[in-house]
Amino acid sequence: MELDSIECVSTVDGGADEDREIRNLHHGGGNLHNHHSHHPLSHQHPQFSASKPLNPIGANVSPATNIMGPTAIPPATSVHELLECPVCTNSMYPPIHQCHNGHTLCSTCKTRVHNRCPTCRQELGDIRCLALEKVAESLELPCKYYSLGCPEIFPYYSKLKHETICNFRPYNCPYAGSECSIVGDIPFLVSHLRDDHKVDMHTGCTFNHRYVKSNPREVENATWMLTVFHCFGQYFCLHFEAFQLGMAPVYMAFLRFMGDEAEARNYSYSLEVGGNGRKLTWEGTPRSIRDSHRKVRDSHDGLIIQRNMALFFSGGDRKELKLRVTGRIWKEQQNNPDGGVCIPNLNS
Repeated sequence: MELDSIECVSTVDGGADEDREIRNLHHGGGNLHNHHSHHPLSHQHPQFSASKPLNPIGANVSPATNIMGPTAIPPATSVHELLECPVCTNSMYPPIHQCHNGHTLCSTCKTRVHNRCPTCRQELGDIRCLALEKVAESLELPCKYYSLGCPEIFPYYSKLKHETICNFRPYNCPYAGSECSIVGDIPFLVSHLRDDHKVDMHTGCTFNHRYVKSNPREVENATWMLTVFHCFGQYFCLHFEAFQLGMAPVYMAFLRFMGDEAEARNYSYSLEVGGNGRKLTWEGTPRSIRDSHRKVRDSHDGLIIQRNMALFFSGGDRKELKLRVTGRIWKEQQNNPDGGVCIPNLNS
């Protein structure tokens, strides 16, 4: 299958006099990967240095305080182990089942083991371990992310709900060009995106991209481009891709914030695309990377360009897609240590 090339030329603030050219190769499988010989930020900004300590999930360091995990309150190990399901190793919640010999397991795994005790192979029946359920009610345990900095302690039955929304829980990798299972804190994910996914990194709150595709009539569910921007001391992911919306092929650009939703609401961004005397604009709040790439895309929360309009913007014989997307990011809060609102760079 022929390789389909896509070119993106980016102009960002920060004193660069010439466009940075980014070439991507679209392999037939549907994923587009960036291939670069260098990354400007890795030479200019220490936050992108490969020598920066990283905190992947499992690292015993708090990303918020940089305090090693043992300084937090450890769980009540012996009782906690009693409440651990021997099959899935997750904490058990009512109803907790037991066999005639007293071996316990959670209600989810009771179905999975076909009503047979995984320890003694006896039939389980419908016996509940009420004593263990009562013990659980009396427990107070630290959040399972205590080694990542969470100081909270909860009653056993409240702990699980908290952990689903804990601000210290790790983030999923925001790269959408493949099913990446890496999780970690933001500094770790920034380095992971740069080193493993070869994502283009820029400093600045304005951008000017040109996207070129040789055969715009072939639209696959594929991510075209992910660019990471560093401004206001935060990181933002700019996505641009093609996908099918119903029967119609469309192009979409949107921004995600590398942090929690509450922080994301402190920022806004705008996108603009145009040509032949027309333009489309979009303004909104970046979504947190807590929301998956697919969730944001499927909610249509971004700049959407129908293919016919994209080809009209491209001009020429409509046989090649040439879109210039410009935009900026700004902070809504008045007290801005980075000097206030960015001025958009909309020059070609």
